[in-house]
Amino acid sequence: MTAQTIAQKRVVAIDEQEGLGVRDLILVAVLLAAGAVLKLTVSSFLTFAGMKPNFMIAMYCLAIILTRPKVYQAAVIGLITGLISQIPMLNATPLVNIASELVGAVVCGLLLVSLTKVAPKTTSMQNVVLPAAITFISTAFSGYTFALVVGSVMNGLPVPVVFATYAVMVLGTATMNAILAAILTPILRKTLKIS
Repeated sequence: MTAQTIAQKRVVAIDEQEGLGVRDLILVAVLLAAGAVLKLTVSSFLTFAGMKPNFMIAMYCLAIILTRPKVYQAAVIGLITGLISQIPMLNATPLVNIASELVGAVVCGLLLVSLTKVAPKTTSMQNVVLPAAITFISTAFSGYTFALVVGSVMNGLPVPVVFATYAVMVLGTATMNAILAAILTPILRKTLKIS
């Protein structure tokens, strides 16, 4: 074993201990910035029957799927996304996104940890099915957290009414985000040489 191989293994071991490396942090930042720009520019053009992709959620799910952070680091990514969403043009309801994006990111991190252990290691499963499923569920949790805070806490609506009222919007957005994750995950993995 050469000195260079030993040094490379030490770098990998340090990266695994600390969690996210510099490359991972750059990828997270770029994806969150892309999510904000897409939400401001393209989002309204992709609206169909009141549903549209939520690029902020899709991009933080994609960032978590690609970088595989620890769950507490996924929570930080969600918190940062919620704080970015406080920019007036990105958010019509201040502070609500902080809670919803935090919940969505934690769910994404937990699902990634648990599902990657049990899912088959096929390329299509890891690149398409798993990212789509994780993004769909995480978006649904984020969307319903948002809906519950706005509908029940702020407006006093009963929880079943909130779930029924927001079902089409939340599940439609979750579907669109899942499709986006299924398309972008293999492309980004191949481009960035992420295994």
